[in-house]
Amino acid sequence: MQKFTSLTGVAAPLEIRNVDTDMIIPKQYLKTIKRTGLGAGLFAELRYKDDGSENPDFVLNRPAYRKAQILVAEDNFGCGSSREHAPWALLDFGIRCVISTSFADIFYNNCFKNGILPIKVSPQDLEKLMDDARRGANATLSIDLEKQEIRGPDGGVIAFEIDPFRKHCLMNGLDDIGLSLKKADKIESFETKARAERPWH
Repeated sequence: MQKFTSLTGVAAPLEIRNVDTDMIIPKQYLKTIKRTGLGAGLFAELRYKDDGSENPDFVLNRPAYRKAQILVAEDNFGCGSSREHAPWALLDFGIRCVISTSFADIFYNNCFKNGILPIKVSPQDLEKLMDDARRGANATLSIDLEKQEIRGPDGGVIAFEIDPFRKHCLMNGLDDIGLSLKKADKIESFETKARAERPWH
C-alpha cells in the first residue's frame, strides 16, 4: 500500500455526527471487489440529487474542497456495517487522512490497512481544526506522522497519539500482505522443510 509520512492538503469540514459506512459508500456500490472507481460513489446520497446532478450545498462539491485530501469530521465517524469499501472510496476520491474525536473500531482498523491515517483528537482540538477547515481555499492542514503533529494554516500545532506499530506500518507502506512478505525467507524455509519431511503431501 502507499506509504504515509506527511501530507499537506485542503481539509474539508464534514459537520455531521455518526457518519456511518452506508453514508460513506452506499450499498449499491458494494458489488465490486475492485478498490478503484469507488470515489464516484463517496457520500453519493449527499453529493448527488435524485436526478443525478450534483448537490451544490454538499461540502465536497464546493470548488474549494473538490481536491480535499483531509476530512475533519464530527464524533463517531465510520460507524455502522463493517464494509472495507468505505476506506477504499475515501482513498479513491483522494482522502488520505480523517480527523475526528472518535471512530468506529472496524472502520478505524480498516483505514490503517488501506493507507489512510485516522487521527483522534480532543473535542477542543477538533473545534480548532473545524474552524481551520471552514476557511475554504485557505483550509490547508499539514500532517507530520513522524512527529505526530497537525499544523494549521496559522502555524498552530496540535499533537496526536498513535499506536507505534500502526505508525510503523503506515510510514513503511505495510499492509497485512506486506507484513507477511517481510518474512518470505522464513516462510520459504518452512515450506521447503515441510515438503522434505512429508513428500506425500
